[in-house]
Formats: sequence, C-alpha cells, structure tokens
Amino acid sequence: MIKGLYEAHIPVSNLQQSIDFYTKLGLTLYKRYDKVAFFWIEKGKSWIGLWVGSEAKIPYHVSLRHIAFYVDLEDIKKAKAWLKERGIEVRDEFGIGTEEPIVIPSQAHAMIYFDDPDGNSLELITRLPKEVEQSEKMYLSEWEKQYL
Repeated sequence: MIKGLYEAHIPVSNLQQSIDFYTKLGLTLYKRYDKVAFFWIEKGKSWIGLWVGSEAKIPYHVSLRHIAFYVDLEDIKKAKAWLKERGIEVRDEFGIGTEEPIVIPSQAHAMIYFDDPDGNSLELITRLPKEVEQSEKMYLSEWEKQYL
C-alpha cells in the first residue's frame, strides 16, 4: 500500500530567504503563494512545503522541524564540500565532529546534518550495504575500513 513519503512541511519566518536557501540545495520551486512555497524533492514524487508562521520559533526537537533527504553513497562522501560551496555549514549532531559523514552501524546509515535559516534540522542520509550490530557511531571512512 504505502510506497514512500510524498510530502513534508516545515515552518519558516521569511519565505524569500527560505526559497533562496532551498534553491541553493538544488530543489525546484514548484509553487509559491503569499505565505507558502512548495519545492519538488523528486519531481512528481515528493515535495516539501515551507509555511510562514510563528511556529518557526518553536524550539527544535527531532520529532518537529526535521527532514532527511536521501542521497547516494558517493554523494554523501562529497556532501560536506558541496554544502560548503553553497555557504552552508555542517553541524555536529552526535558530539563526534563534522569532518565527514557519521555512521550508525546498527542502522546502516551514513548522514550529515545542517540547518536552514530558521534552525529547521536538515539531513542528507544514505543507506549502507551492510548492517552491523554495533551502536558506537563512527566516521564513514572508518566504517568502510572495518566493514567493506
């Protein structure tokens, strides 16, 4: 029945500033209205809605104001430099640092975190080919040395 996620929505305080930011990420603006804009993540398959409102001031929690964008393994390896080229800083989510993508071996994911202008938590994430029963987080290069 369920095939994927079609849409997600987050609050923003300044629509034009947010449109500029999400355009820098390579997303395509689909529709813009007075207080909302929609961007295709994958044209015709998934989108993100940006809604102007005071909710943008609600303190961040992982269950609120967080979106993870899927990328390929080779792209996650270049993601930090790609974001930096666009003036976007990677942030440390797990106390490990930001040198490269972080892996949670027991979940078989590699990820990089950053924020939009309103502090909405954004993530680039990829699925790894091998799940390992280890909960200690590590850099992607360490995971590759140990498990590939």
